Amino acid sequence: MTLRSKHLIIKNMRGCLRMEAKNRRKLILLLLCFSLAFSIGCAGYVYSPKNGVGYHPVELINADKAIVDAQNAGKDKQCPKEFAEAKGLRDKAWEIYWSCRTKESIAIAKDALIKTNALCPPPPPPPPAPAPRIIDKMTLLLHFDFDKAIIKDIDIPQLKKAVDFVKKYPQAKVKLEGHTDSIGTEQYNQKLSEKRAEAVRKYIVKEGGCSEASISSIGYGELKPVDSNKTKEGRANNRRVEVLILSE
Repeated sequence: MTLRSKHLIIKNMRGCLRMEAKNRRKLILLLLCFSLAFSIGCAGYVYSPKNGVGYHPVELINADKAIVDAQNAGKDKQCPKEFAEAKGLRDKAWEIYWSCRTKESIAIAKDALIKTNALCPPPPPPPPAPAPRIIDKMTLLLHFDFDKAIIKDIDIPQLKKAVDFVKKYPQAKVKLEGHTDSIGTEQYNQKLSEKRAEAVRKYIVKEGGCSEASISSIGYGELKPVDSNKTKEGRANNRRVEVLILSE
């Protein structure tokens, strides 16, 4: 082996040793980084390349995403002042984070997220319209046969009075409420009260008391008694149709 060959071998061996030492340093540095990440808490970091670094606190990434979503939704135009304040907080969070004040930056990022999510709230719904006021009322005690909703001749005089009563309020809305006594099941009485109120509604419209559009009917079954259901007279008073004149 020549002297030159020996020198080349020695040179290569030294290079290999230097490379090995360099790799060992990289490995040690990598292990230190992993140890630091675990000591801080890996669960709080997500992968998002930014300024050459891959992992950042999830709170900062969430604040970033919220700003982007708000901008895509046009909130930077709808409420520019509030958007600028939220974006400024997000930027401040990153600035503090890069100065190695991670805990402080996370707190600011949380505030930025709250402000961003609260941007441009929709206007409150309009208040509900006031319930129509009852301006007059007439009660009809009708003689329906058992389980029937057919108007009987004996009740025609009462119903004619109801027609005249409704005609006094040509601009008003009319509501008919059907009621029963408590004999029978609640479900049965509910349906029966609806049918009887509807029968009166049809009669009033047919006799020209008011138009179809201005009168409605509803049944309450046995739920709103005006008298005791323990007596025959009380039950008769509960079997009724009330004619209500409502304000606009």
